[in-house]
Amino acid sequence: MKIILVNYRYFISGGPERYYFNIKEILERNGHVVIPFSVKNSRNFSSDYETYFLDRLDDEVYFAHSNKKSMKVILKSFSRMFYSFEAKRKFRQLLTDTNPDLVYIMQYHNKISPSIIDAAKNLGIPVIHRISDFQYMCPNALFYNGVKGVCEECLNGNRWNCVRNKCVLNSTVYSVIKLGAKMLHDAMHITRKIDAFVVPSSFTLGKLAEYGISRQKLNHIPTFFNLKEGNPQVEYKPFVLFVGRIEKQKGLMSLVKAFQNTDYNLKIIGFSNDGYEDELKAYLNGKRHHIEFLGKMNFEQIVPYLKSCLCTVVPSEWYDNFPNVILESFAYKKAVVATNFGSLPELVRNGETGLTFNYQDVEDFRSKIAYFFAHPTEAKTMGENAFQNVQTCYSPAEHYNRLMKLFNDITGKQK
Repeated sequence: MKIILVNYRYFISGGPERYYFNIKEILERNGHVVIPFSVKNSRNFSSDYETYFLDRLDDEVYFAHSNKKSMKVILKSFSRMFYSFEAKRKFRQLLTDTNPDLVYIMQYHNKISPSIIDAAKNLGIPVIHRISDFQYMCPNALFYNGVKGVCEECLNGNRWNCVRNKCVLNSTVYSVIKLGAKMLHDAMHITRKIDAFVVPSSFTLGKLAEYGISRQKLNHIPTFFNLKEGNPQVEYKPFVLFVGRIEKQKGLMSLVKAFQNTDYNLKIIGFSNDGYEDELKAYLNGKRHHIEFLGKMNFEQIVPYLKSCLCTVVPSEWYDNFPNVILESFAYKKAVVATNFGSLPELVRNGETGLTFNYQDVEDFRSKIAYFFAHPTEAKTMGENAFQNVQTCYSPAEHYNRLMKLFNDITGKQK
């Protein structure tokens, strides 16, 4: 099968990109031809198809860091948020030159635009979209804002709440722009043009159904972990590990409070886009703690910490959609302490592959951490359970088989 894989980054910056390159490797290993489509960037991996990629907006990874003073960048960004004829033209050229069986999209919002979906449908090529956030339902894609915390007002109420709450970059202007793009895409019935959706968590699938996408199009196919080591050798040293972006919705304040005034060691690997790391450090200044901020690392640098920690923590306070760090922890035989919220209980089975704690309950969180420090053999047992889990439910073979069944079903319907 010939498959075009779409993502607005052709380099690894987070979970969606790790999935992108992992599934690309698995598909190619099984004899499929995989053709990338993305946006040019200095960080990109090399590709024979780079000439088809969209011109770069600027060279930043995140929109919050982009050059908003350049009129060229502003106009191009505006078109890609709404509807880019440049993207439609270039994607149509790629489709006609390569004649693929289907298009599998990871992320296109904001940097490519849904015009590529029209290009594919005009040529009769089926489109499947893998969901990694809440872009279709929420203008800031998170169901979360800095004032209210978790917020579903745009799903169940007046969509203009996004503007009133300044949900996008805490800005009225950007909130209006993102809401305008969402309203245009809704009016164009973009989700109806997509043949199927791949949804990693049942929780997110339920939200998409609530939004109005047909359940027949929604396919629950969990992410996989592409473990290179058959049986990794690990140890259980007395420290806990957090890996991820350092942002308010990730529950970092609850995390540092849980470790504050204890003798428990915590290592934090990650970076902040908005200065939130500085806020956390300012909070901890002068307080007793054993918390280390280790900065940003690539996955190869993170692995030794995964192999040696007692357990990992995922204290998310938003609807985290199947965070990869949980599967990465499982792959290295580590139990996870996670919020009993959103999709996380689907992954972390309390007392079996980790422990869950009540939402924003620092005392309950601390008690679960204390349990593992007091019972390291239990942490090891649950970590070994988690390893068995990742080898069965979240293996590359399981994911590939389920994904190919969907691909064959969809392409069969088009014939």
